[in-house]
Amino acid sequence: MNVAATGLVSLFGLDPATYRPHPIHAGAATYSETNCYADVLIELLHGRGDEPVAGMGSTLRMDFEGDQWTFFKPMGEDLELLFGVDIHEMQPYRPLPVQLVEQIPAGRTLIIELDSFYLPDTRATDYRRAHVKSSVAVEAIDPGLQLLRYFHNGGLHELRDEDYRGVFRIGEFSEDVLPPYTELVRFDAGPRLEGDAQREVARTLLRRHLARRPAVNPFGPFAAQLGRALPDLLEGDAEDYHAYAFATVRMVGAGFEVGAAHVDWLLGEAGAPASAALRRIVEGSKLLSFKLARRRAFDPEPVLATLAAAWDEGLTRLDAAVG
Repeated sequence: MNVAATGLVSLFGLDPATYRPHPIHAGAATYSETNCYADVLIELLHGRGDEPVAGMGSTLRMDFEGDQWTFFKPMGEDLELLFGVDIHEMQPYRPLPVQLVEQIPAGRTLIIELDSFYLPDTRATDYRRAHVKSSVAVEAIDPGLQLLRYFHNGGLHELRDEDYRGVFRIGEFSEDVLPPYTELVRFDAGPRLEGDAQREVARTLLRRHLARRPAVNPFGPFAAQLGRALPDLLEGDAEDYHAYAFATVRMVGAGFEVGAAHVDWLLGEAGAPASAALRRIVEGSKLLSFKLARRRAFDPEPVLATLAAAWDEGLTRLDAAVG
């Protein structure tokens, strides 16, 4: 195949200049970005015309994993049952532009781990500064123009020329690098539910997730771990703090904020007391982030006790609301 002669191939026909991100990324959220993978799926589904919040019930089973909170994302079964979407690993045995110009016209796309060093939307952080892997979902590609449009973080973006060659390692690059982790996204895995039918399935899925939530309030283990880590965090450098904060207070705050949005979407007024409790976790996580950022000694126990109580209340109220 002569990929240079294909012209632009687009999944949904979207243009970054006119694209409007999902309200999670464009509204008044405390955490306007969650994590790279969840953000990609939120915008990919939104770009398709779906309500991605419908698939975020699994955030409510987040746990503290010993040194970090669960890196949350919609679960595969939820995506398939609610949206008819299937995501599975793909073997990048050929150049990725070749695979993209075949898959996109067939109504599929790829989620690819690319180097943020070449992603212009990370201009405030990693662009041309640091080599950091980050997942993107491709919306369009034109190999002849060396143009790529991609969902990443809070929206739809575009890169060209040198950045295009960089993300696909075209030209004078070392060959001793593993190919990127790549997933195929199919939109034909089942019916695409809407309205009451979608809410009925989402309610069933939420009951399952609540049944699989941590047996022990996860803010207890988190409090113990933070107490051990705090002296080193206060003495370390800013990079250590940011890495810790992303994996802990930011991850849990973003996760439960999305979880609260799911409750609002699914249950409305009936879920308002549970949603309010979950949002106290969000606010407490934000407060804890500020205290850690000041790099001064403090007692985290009062904040963490408030978070633990909010977790107990929020999930207990959800049990009652979903039956």
